[in-house]
Amino acid sequence: MANSYRCLVVDDETDIRELVVLTLERMGIQAESASNVTDAKHMLHSFSYDLCLTDMRLPDGLGLELVQHINAQFPGLPVAVITAYGSAENAVSALKAGAFDYITKPISLKQLRPLVESALKLSSQKESNGANTVDLIGASPAMSYVRTMIAKLARSQAPVYISGESGSGKELAARLIHQNSSRKDQAFIAVNCGAIPENLMESEFFGYKKGAFTGAIQDTQGLFQAANGGTLFLDEVADLPLAMQVKLLRAIQEKKVRVVGSTIEETVDVRIISATHKNLNAMMEKGEFRQDLYYRLNVIQLKMPSLRERPEDIPELTERLLAKLCQNQNISKPAIAPEAKVYIQQLQFHGNVRELENMLERALALCDGLTIAIEDLSLEDMPPVVLSDKPVLPWHSPAAAEENVDSSIYHSPRTEAALAGDSAIKPANAGNTMLPMDVSLSDYLEDIEKRTILQALEKTNNNKTAAAKLLGISFRTLRYRLSKLGLSKEQDIEDVENEED
Repeated sequence: MANSYRCLVVDDETDIRELVVLTLERMGIQAESASNVTDAKHMLHSFSYDLCLTDMRLPDGLGLELVQHINAQFPGLPVAVITAYGSAENAVSALKAGAFDYITKPISLKQLRPLVESALKLSSQKESNGANTVDLIGASPAMSYVRTMIAKLARSQAPVYISGESGSGKELAARLIHQNSSRKDQAFIAVNCGAIPENLMESEFFGYKKGAFTGAIQDTQGLFQAANGGTLFLDEVADLPLAMQVKLLRAIQEKKVRVVGSTIEETVDVRIISATHKNLNAMMEKGEFRQDLYYRLNVIQLKMPSLRERPEDIPELTERLLAKLCQNQNISKPAIAPEAKVYIQQLQFHGNVRELENMLERALALCDGLTIAIEDLSLEDMPPVVLSDKPVLPWHSPAAAEENVDSSIYHSPRTEAALAGDSAIKPANAGNTMLPMDVSLSDYLEDIEKRTILQALEKTNNNKTAAAKLLGISFRTLRYRLSKLGLSKEQDIEDVENEED
């Protein structure tokens, strides 16, 4: 390391202070020391430092006070704390106060060196223009807050707990925290805790020695070793069984793991980011999740907003996701019909961004290749007419000029024709608006749809292309509905050779 780096070591124990200073000097870092909070503050105001290492207990105060002082007076200066062995609460308090990281006594040089290297990388980035969060789409206040939090979290080593509904972008946020941190050049390992069989969890997380169990034919590293120096993202952490929660807690607290089949512990330098869509507080009350592990994981919490909380982002999200899907499939991007835009903006999206992306992918398969119409967007619960008093938001397209959608557009001729049918092919009970008492609404509507489609096919001599035109829907949509309703097998309907896809 270049000798341009300067570090302040604050500890009242002479032997520890000298050990840390000597280690830093051997790393090529200029090191100076202080034995109390007062001297440390004076030196901080007199000289410029790239890193501060402070003990938690000092003669005239706590290291926590120094952490808070540095964050207030010297923003961007990484400060790490030295805590007594087993004092997990002090470490968590320091991280919550803004400490970059912590190290426990007795100080291990294997832990000290990577901590210092990460902090100095971070210090050298403090003049950067902020976090790169271009993958986070949307300019709503909720997403602006998420961007600000990611920039802050990237400058720390503290464990982060990301909460939010399924499909809201928790893994994307975790990746962005990693990519903007001092660990960006190291591995980002994502693991779904619910996808690992319980009897294999310990060996998956910590690795195993040859001969540790039947089938262990060679030494194999675990997820912690694979993520050493980088970030380990524990998705759906609520699915961890209680026995594994205990072992994970120790690995996080002590920064050491024991390989299955080994008698010694290995030091690992891993930042933990966890996420789940479940309510961990409720699980703790039921005894399904350990409270001590929760507080170790939830040092800093980042909540990802649902799509319902940021409807103003839907237009840009739709355009960007559609462009990405078309690029992946190497096809031209179709336009979105005005009434389809209105329909999209009025959906609740309980599956969040993932649901929107899936809907657009389905629409690409069903549309005519030129325009995505309203019936291309929904196959199960599309209303015959889109009615709403909500104002329609301007539709912003990153790739094109802004296009305003007329909020008076609520009817799709193709959709109404598809569900109401041509006057010549209305089903026998179309005029009856009363729902039979012994029939569910879904069965009743499905029966009407079957009758309408069958009458259209009968009127066109089973020519599906002509029937689709008569119904006012695309051929692909008709073909899908035939398959969905089981009509392709019930009726011996042959595809006409000249029917086009």
